[in-house]
Amino acid sequence: MWLFYLVIALGSALLSPLAVADVPPAVGFRQITIGGDDGLPGRQAVLLYPAQADTSITPTLIGDNPAFIGVPVLPGAPVAAGRHPLVVMSHGYGGNWRNQLWLGQALARAGYLVLAANHPGTTSGDITPAVGGQLWQRPVDIRRAIDWVSQHASEHADLQRVAVIGHSLGGWTAMMAAGARFSPAQMHADCVQHPTDVSCKAYLYLTGGQPASSFEQLAADWRDPRIKAAVTLDLGLARGLTGRSLAQMPVPVLVLAADPRSRQVPALLESGYLASHLPAERLQYQVIDEASHFSFIQRCKAGAAALLEADSPGDGMICEDQGTASREALQQQVSATILSYLQRVLGA
Repeated sequence: MWLFYLVIALGSALLSPLAVADVPPAVGFRQITIGGDDGLPGRQAVLLYPAQADTSITPTLIGDNPAFIGVPVLPGAPVAAGRHPLVVMSHGYGGNWRNQLWLGQALARAGYLVLAANHPGTTSGDITPAVGGQLWQRPVDIRRAIDWVSQHASEHADLQRVAVIGHSLGGWTAMMAAGARFSPAQMHADCVQHPTDVSCKAYLYLTGGQPASSFEQLAADWRDPRIKAAVTLDLGLARGLTGRSLAQMPVPVLVLAADPRSRQVPALLESGYLASHLPAERLQYQVIDEASHFSFIQRCKAGAAALLEADSPGDGMICEDQGTASREALQQQVSATILSYLQRVLGA
């Protein structure tokens, strides 16, 4: 059964050596654990960063598996000199830190530290309402990520220039961490009107067995004031964000939506909802023509759609884009838009 924003991790290889002829990338890579000192289990995470060239390090692929194309990195390479702005990335429902490696690589090459972590309970192979239903832990994970950089990489980070980027449910996470507030009552009312909506199916599945006290935590303020900008990539659950909190959004927001023809997520009801409530001076809204909801995750290999479909009927759509443009071209457009935006709003 296809679950909301599901991205299957098909035996993903974390690190795969590249041929000697490959040009070593200027992107460093570290596996880390964030949190774990606050009474909750640590989160698996990775750090991508601008690296000094080091010919002694064998370039490797991360996130490469039978379905998806990985990206080349230099594991453990020294960080490039200077202090670099920080971007924290949040994956969608059923996804993982590998999903936006294409974007993380582009950001690291442009001089950003990029930290991406798994969100327990809503990650690949771990869809558990008892954990994932505590949706407020997602913006807390963003805080944990910034804390980790502050404690372990402060000499390389410019923590006056911090942005958060999220895809799908990760876009909701980014908005919550940046200052939006969520109303469970508002979301439930919306789901009465849209019972077949994938956002509602996922939300009700995750929260259906939670006690009433959990909803109070979900409605709390989870803003991290260190965040200076937010970017959403075809987000979901937007209609549960309160209009008042969006109108008072304390940071600028770039809202990127899939083509309205995309059949996975109703972009006009989700990203369009943000666009209709965020103040004009804080908003940049753009529809990525010919993009589907899944155009914002890693590129698929030849034959990947059939492989995914055979494993779980319906999941072949993960490799579908909306028009004739290639996913690579769409992602180059998205990367350029985000880099231009962050340079403008963070002064990077």
